[in-house]
Amino acid sequence: MSWKNAKKILCVRLDTLGDVLMTTPALRALKESGSHPALTLLTSTVGQHVARLVPEIDRIIVYDSPWMKATEPRLNADADFALIRQLKAEKFDAAVIFTVFSQNPVPAALLCYLAEIPLRLGYCRENPYQLLTDWVPESEPQRQIRHEVRRQLDLVGSVGAVTRDERLSLCVPEGAEKRVLQVLTRAGLDVDRPWVAMHPGASAPSRRYPPTRFAEVGTLLKSQLDCQVVLTGGDSEKDLVDEVRRNIPGKSSSVAGMLDLGELAALLRLAPVLISNNSGPVHVAAAVGTPVVDLYALTNPQHKPWGVENRVLSHDVPCKNCFKSVCPEQHHNCLSLIAPQAVVDAAQELLEERLREMGVFSAVG
Repeated sequence: MSWKNAKKILCVRLDTLGDVLMTTPALRALKESGSHPALTLLTSTVGQHVARLVPEIDRIIVYDSPWMKATEPRLNADADFALIRQLKAEKFDAAVIFTVFSQNPVPAALLCYLAEIPLRLGYCRENPYQLLTDWVPESEPQRQIRHEVRRQLDLVGSVGAVTRDERLSLCVPEGAEKRVLQVLTRAGLDVDRPWVAMHPGASAPSRRYPPTRFAEVGTLLKSQLDCQVVLTGGDSEKDLVDEVRRNIPGKSSSVAGMLDLGELAALLRLAPVLISNNSGPVHVAAAVGTPVVDLYALTNPQHKPWGVENRVLSHDVPCKNCFKSVCPEQHHNCLSLIAPQAVVDAAQELLEERLREMGVFSAVG
């Protein structure tokens, strides 16, 4: 068996929404190379939702692995042994293990080895010997730091899989845009006037611009640019969105908890600009071609918007690149010291560019 002859490839990406999306150019490279194989994605419960919107993925297997941080503790290894049996019965020709550099690929490599998948590719810091047939020595962060998309393209490139189209891949479901327009209309938005989407949430506390600052941004957008504001978020972020809205004088709109992921993608495709923390919606927006103002915590440098017009804002701090989910200095200065006016200025630049592209030539404001 060789990579160019592999017809069934298992792609292992056990992370969440943004990580799966940033792997899609590498999946496209696999799909376009060799014998144009069928791709099965082994991913988490959270990752499956975006995976269903990726056209390069033929099948999905959901697995919450015990070596990932977000997985709930369990009493035994029955699910793990069942997965090994399932993968063995599938008779995959090859497996690609996609990880960020801080993750250990060895558990997933052992899983694929026990499932008797003949070809196994992945980054690894130490020699994994027989667990990986194609070992790419880990070079991050000591020798280089790459964007996550480039990292995964380089991985599959090491076995000859390449693509000329390095954009993120996501397909907005049919009918989603029509449903979203109805939701926006009910929320009081006039889609014929300039508007921006704002996403104040993020899974890690260290990556959240303060809600009071988001409210200041919303206030300035309205007063300086006469721009409407639509706040997005999941069910768990409704209180956060409500807090931001309470501090924006006058009218703003919220769709928090109203949209599934496909509908969020549709909303972001409609939105002229997204203002967001460094979170999953940034990568969804990039995948559908919407410009992004990314309030970028300096916890790590690899996850900036890919392949789309953007403005990345942060405040330089000596403790940058801490790779922490909670600010170890407890001041969040890399985010909290970003001036709301700088956010509005960045949004205005992108909004005016977008309106010109759409044939609307009047300046915002």
